[in-house]
Amino acid sequence: MTIDHHTPDDLSDFAELLQHGQEASDPLVNKNSPVRRRRRRRALIVTAITIAVVLAVVGGYTGWALNAPVRAPHIAAQAPSVPISSAASVPLASDGASALRITGGDAYFSAAKTGIALRSGSDKPRPIASISKLITALVVLEARPLSGADDTGPTITFSKADHDLYDKYYVMGATIAAMPRGSSMSEYDALATMLIPSACNYAEAIATWAYGSQSAFLSATRRWLAAHGLTGTTIVEPTGISHRNTSTTKDLLKIGQLAAANPSIVKITGTSSLSLPGPGAMFNTNDLLGTDGISGLKTGNLGEGSFALLYTASLDVGVDKPLEIIGVVLGGDSRQGVDSSVLAALDGIRAGFHTVPLTTSGQQIGTYSTPWGATARMVVSSSASILTWSDTPITATMKTTTPKRYANGEVIGSITWHAGPSTATAQVTVAGSISPPTAWWRLTHPFELGGK
Repeated sequence: MTIDHHTPDDLSDFAELLQHGQEASDPLVNKNSPVRRRRRRRALIVTAITIAVVLAVVGGYTGWALNAPVRAPHIAAQAPSVPISSAASVPLASDGASALRITGGDAYFSAAKTGIALRSGSDKPRPIASISKLITALVVLEARPLSGADDTGPTITFSKADHDLYDKYYVMGATIAAMPRGSSMSEYDALATMLIPSACNYAEAIATWAYGSQSAFLSATRRWLAAHGLTGTTIVEPTGISHRNTSTTKDLLKIGQLAAANPSIVKITGTSSLSLPGPGAMFNTNDLLGTDGISGLKTGNLGEGSFALLYTASLDVGVDKPLEIIGVVLGGDSRQGVDSSVLAALDGIRAGFHTVPLTTSGQQIGTYSTPWGATARMVVSSSASILTWSDTPITATMKTTTPKRYANGEVIGSITWHAGPSTATAQVTVAGSISPPTAWWRLTHPFELGGK
C-alpha cells in the first residue's frame, strides 16, 4: 500500500478552491461580494460623470445658441437713377445782334465772367438810334441829379432857341413833341417827354440846359462813357438821329444796368402813356411794356436794318425770385421782328426751366435679407421733384444708417438731389419688418451664429 503525502501548501490551495466554488454556486454570496460592490460603484460613477458631461455640453450649447448674436441682415442698396434733361432752346434774333444779362441765374447760365448769359451775332458797334436818348438822360442826371422817383427837380424854362428845335427836327423827319413859346416844365417832365415818345427836340434842349452848350454836353458824355468803361460806344449828338451814334451789345447791357439802377429813369421808361401841358398826350414807343414782365427801357429806329431795343424784364420762372433780365437787340429789320425775337427769347428761357420728377413714394432702392429667411425693403418715403434749367446736371447723395429695429416705417436716412442752386430731399425708410430668428433655427444653424 502506498500513502500520498500532501504538504501544507497543497491543503491551503484546496481550501481556497473550495471557498471559490462555494461563492460561485451561491447567488447571495455573489451579489454582496466586495468585488461586485466595487464594480457596481465604478459603473455608477462613470455613468453619472457621462450624464453630467452630456448635460453640461447640451446645456452650454443651448445657452450659447439661444443667446449668440446672429449675422446682420445683408443690405443691397442703390440711389435712384437721375434723369437727364435735354438742353433748352432759347431763340435769339436771327438778324443783327442780341444779348441778355440775367440776374439771379448765374448758377444756371455761368455768366460770372462776362455778365452775359446768351448772345447772338457779332459784337461790332452798330447804330443805336434813339437808345442814344437813354445815354443823354444818364449824362444829364450826372449834372442835374434827382433824389428819387418822386423828385421832379428844378423848372426848365425853354428859350426861343429851344422852341426853334421843333422846326429843325421836323424838317429832318425826326420824332418831336410840341414846345409852345414861353413854356416851362420840371426836369422830370422834360426827361419823360424825351424818353416816352422819344422827342428829339426835347433831347437837345435838355442837354443844352444841363451843360450850357452842345459841345459841353458831348465832352461830358465822352467823360461819362470813359468812366464807365464803355469803350465800344460813340455819341456825336444827343438824339440818335445820326448813324454815327453807335454801340455794342456788351456796352448796351452795361448802360441798361446803369439805367435800371436809376429810380427816375425806371419810372419814366416804365410809363406807357403820359399827358402834359404843352406836349399833350404822349405814348411810349416801347409797345412791349407789360408783356412777359417787360418794364423798360428804350427803343431805337433808323429804318430797315437799324431797329433796336434795350429792355428790362422781370421773368417769373418758378424759382424763389423772378429772374431780372436786361436785353438788347441791334440791327433788326423791323419793329415787329425785334419785338418777336425778344418775346421768343423770354419764352425760351421760361420754358427752359422745368420740373424734373426724381422719385415716387414707396420706390424701392434696396433690400434687407437675413440668413433665417426674413426680408424687408429700403424705400423712399415720399415723391420728390426738382426745378432746374435746361440740361443742368442733377446729382444725388444718399446717406443711410443701419436700422436699429428693422421695423416698418423706421427712418434710416435720406436722399438729397442737387441741380444748380436747387435742392430736393426725401427720407429713406424701412418697408416691412424683420423678426428675430426662432429658437429652433438657432439650435439647428450653429454655423450661422456669431454675428459676423
